Amino acid sequence: MARRVIYIHGFNSSEASLKAQQLGRWLTEQSFKCEYLTPRLSFDPRIAITQLAALIEADTVLVGSSLGGYYATYLSQLYGLKAVVVNPSVKPFDLLADYLGAQYNPYQKVHYELTLAHVDALEQLYYPRLVQPKLLMLLQQMGDEVLPYQQAVHYFSASEQRIEFAGDHSFVAFQRYFDDIVNFLEIT
Repeated sequence: MARRVIYIHGFNSSEASLKAQQLGRWLTEQSFKCEYLTPRLSFDPRIAITQLAALIEADTVLVGSSLGGYYATYLSQLYGLKAVVVNPSVKPFDLLADYLGAQYNPYQKVHYELTLAHVDALEQLYYPRLVQPKLLMLLQQMGDEVLPYQQAVHYFSASEQRIEFAGDHSFVAFQRYFDDIVNFLEIT
């Protein structure tokens, strides 16, 4: 039974992401007895993983979107935690290599430089093959315009999956899956 739920936001996003807020509000309205955390993460993957690892307890579960899904996958496999990943990035180091240089996160109002060291740090978190795929559930919309949905479907093939035609990277109508999320993660 999960006592702590951590929502992990994506690249150039923040703890105020719509999905994070929707899920948190719903958990409160439904009177789930869990602690819901939505940490603001650093743009530096080394710092972000350290921030997240510091929040993990024995009864922690994760929900991660996009790059947050990548972090959730890594932490799930490393610590043996259940996680739901939403339109996750499977190999962000490949994608972000094209975005090196000046960046601006409008949600955190932070200017920063994306460097090869950041991309290399992301690659260090990659599991070429999932060790414990049953700990993960994939929520994927095929209309994701940012990430190749086929990559996630293949990578998480041994995990529970909910795949939808159409949609987009934001995962349209995310709230339809809240019951599935709490059931899979065993949130009470």
